[in-house]
Amino acid sequence: MPGQQMRLYSGPLSMYGAKTQIAALEKGLDVEVIMVPFDMERLYEPKHPEVLRINPKKQVPVLIHGAVEIFDSTQIFEYFEELKPQPALWPADAAARARARLLELKSDEVFFPPIIRLMGLQDRPDDPAAVAAREASARFYEEMELELARVDYLAGTYAYADIAFYMAQLFAARMGAPMTKATPKLIAWRKRLTERPAIRQVAGAMARFLKSHNRPLPDFMASIIG
Repeated sequence: MPGQQMRLYSGPLSMYGAKTQIAALEKGLDVEVIMVPFDMERLYEPKHPEVLRINPKKQVPVLIHGAVEIFDSTQIFEYFEELKPQPALWPADAAARARARLLELKSDEVFFPPIIRLMGLQDRPDDPAAVAAREASARFYEEMELELARVDYLAGTYAYADIAFYMAQLFAARMGAPMTKATPKLIAWRKRLTERPAIRQVAGAMARFLKSHNRPLPDFMASIIG
């Protein structure tokens, strides 16, 4: 829809919103980012009315572009790719593209659920559920290390899969399930991504928000804001 401003509703600590913000920047899309109200105690209550209207799950991100009103970070990725194919953020080859899509899905739906469980166990690191969640994240890190055996990016070329897992591992590091020296290729991958301007802008804003609320930062996040 030429000439119509895109509006992206996100949140200061939304992993899924951050994914879409990074993608919009990487694509060079003109997107107005609207941060919905957020409080460390009440979280996203009360919900933003546009988020409530469009997303039955009542969550960010939500994208509005003229008559297009969509939610879910992966659906927004796909819309961005259709809207502006270059620079491509899915591989051109069908098999590679399918693999990249699978990696993005696994980041959100295999890796991240155990991290969500850790969010309620910060004061109980020895709880069996917390131990199991850290073990699950470690196994996933090992799997991603193998993906990087001969390439610089998870899908071979820089893709939405990298954006998704970067944000997921950022939250994992914050919740007590960081990468370790056991996955040196993955740590090098994170360093490459942290140097990308789009990622520095979005992760840096998140780091500044956390710092303003006296929340601890993983070293790689702290390095973005100095």
